[in-house]
Amino acid sequence: MTYAATRILGRVIPALSVVPRAEHQQPAGLTRLNTSTTSGFSPRPLSESANPLVSVYRWRLAPDGLATRRQLRALGLRPGGQDVVAELHRPRRRGRGPLVAYLYRVEHARPVRPMTPGRAAALAAAMRARRTCPTCRTDVGYCIPRSLGMCVPCHDLPQS
Repeated sequence: MTYAATRILGRVIPALSVVPRAEHQQPAGLTRLNTSTTSGFSPRPLSESANPLVSVYRWRLAPDGLATRRQLRALGLRPGGQDVVAELHRPRRRGRGPLVAYLYRVEHARPVRPMTPGRAAALAAAMRARRTCPTCRTDVGYCIPRSLGMCVPCHDLPQS
């Protein structure tokens, strides 16, 4: 019986009789119907990524010093033109492929550019245009759904 430590959700849990994958064989005559694992991780191997030059980490197991774009933004930083260093794969259910988050080095990140008055005015104008119905020309107070192309009251009016 061999002992090994398995890292699950940040905790080290001892595991009994861990058998390496090379030694584990499917019994003859049996076929596997479900290609996904019990955790819902995709059948694509963990070492595979769309870009072969980046490392791939499982969910919550990325090393310190790497962060996603949202994590950088929360720190007041941006990637600043640097390339993706690694990918973080989060498993999903029912054999679907994993959600992929790109990781960047925190030490190479740059500060977020400050909001200038010109950029603020342009952003306000763009949001006002998204809230303005093209049919009735009123600011409806919410972004017009692209599926409708107009505000809900104009869409619900009977067509003549």
